[in-house]
Amino acid sequence: MPSPLISVVLPAYDQQKQLTDCLESLLAQSFRDFEVILVADRSPEVSADLADAYAAQHPNVSALHLNAAVGIGRARNAGAARARGGYLLFLDSDHVLPPDAFDSLAERLAETGEVDVLLFGHTRRHGGRDWPGGAQQQLGTAGGAVLGPQARPELFGAPPHSWDRLHNRARWSDLALAFPEGRYEEVPVVQQALMDARRIAVLPRECVQLRRRHTLHPTGSPGSSHFDLFGQYERSFELLDARPALEAVRPHLFDRMIRHYLFVFDLAGCVSRAERPQFFQRAAEHHRRFLPAGHRRPAGREGLKFSLLAGGSYPAFEVAKLSHIARGAVTARAGRLRAPEPAG
Repeated sequence: MPSPLISVVLPAYDQQKQLTDCLESLLAQSFRDFEVILVADRSPEVSADLADAYAAQHPNVSALHLNAAVGIGRARNAGAARARGGYLLFLDSDHVLPPDAFDSLAERLAETGEVDVLLFGHTRRHGGRDWPGGAQQQLGTAGGAVLGPQARPELFGAPPHSWDRLHNRARWSDLALAFPEGRYEEVPVVQQALMDARRIAVLPRECVQLRRRHTLHPTGSPGSSHFDLFGQYERSFELLDARPALEAVRPHLFDRMIRHYLFVFDLAGCVSRAERPQFFQRAAEHHRRFLPAGHRRPAGREGLKFSLLAGGSYPAFEVAKLSHIARGAVTARAGRLRAPEPAG
């Protein structure tokens, strides 16, 4: 049997009952040269029966059963080891694809020839609206040339998702890439894949839609926590330190790390009230430890948050945040109380 162009690795987590929609969007693709590997471990959120049902009905879908609850990272590793396609695409159950997504990816690959990584855009569906993905700026300015990471350092400023890019499967295997334990396991893996890529291409169109408000994957491995994020970025900087030719990547990776820490810190339900001081101090320590020489902070409110984190004072950070919230509430109230303009 000939190998397909794309192997989709999809852990069968279905906590939000969205796996069926994801699978149907894959099966509706106008481009048919792909396979789907549904990985079902023993986690309670996994729908093994649904995976088996789709595998029985569709010849390009297979179910891979694991005999323990291993989490997203190891499930992806197992699926990648089973894959036969030229390129790997790692999805989650809350992703859907437009019917022409694979057609667009195949057309881009026909233009570029074989690449190690092909990055593409995504949107987030929340509150009845579509929101642009976090890599929109980097993809929009990257251009059409196929280049290595030395010429594309700005791509390391994009969110390190595993599901907004195709990975060359042979290169993935040659580099012995694998998702580590813990949450945010995609961070060092996709960044290493970019660091060691010889040919990187970009497709500046949205090929995946994320149907949750925030880009956090469903679950980590057993015993994982949001504090795992610090270890994942430590791995990323260790990889970068071993590649002196990629020094231009450092400020972009640093900004991405700090943005990621601030995002998780501010996101309701991630870091508990009791854990917030410790999380802040870990983030501040990484700011000091990994700050590039001559670094320029972002402008505006984001730059202020960078500055407060660099200062290392959790109380000052919270006071500034409360002050901003209070100013926003006053502004909103003033807008509601302002007399309407005369008609005509």
